[in-house]
Amino acid sequence: MPKSRIRKKKDGYTPPEAKRSNKIDLSSGRRWVAPLMLAMFAIGLAWIVVFYLTEGTLPIDPLGNWNIVVGFGFIALGFVVSTQWK
Repeated sequence: MPKSRIRKKKDGYTPPEAKRSNKIDLSSGRRWVAPLMLAMFAIGLAWIVVFYLTEGTLPIDPLGNWNIVVGFGFIALGFVVSTQWK
């Protein structure tokens, strides 16, 4: 079987994509996203920790074990807010 030719690249060639600079504009006005996301995570975690430490009497006694769902709801809200972060 014959051997194929080896192609040599030109020394001065750069692809057109390499010449463009893709700068990300971080001043998009979404400075509220990170603090709100972290606040939702902290509130959810604190809610669950308080529920376990008080053996179910706090934060809201009539909810009972649904307090865990509320805590995870805050954490889920933090993840939803995190999708807006650029």
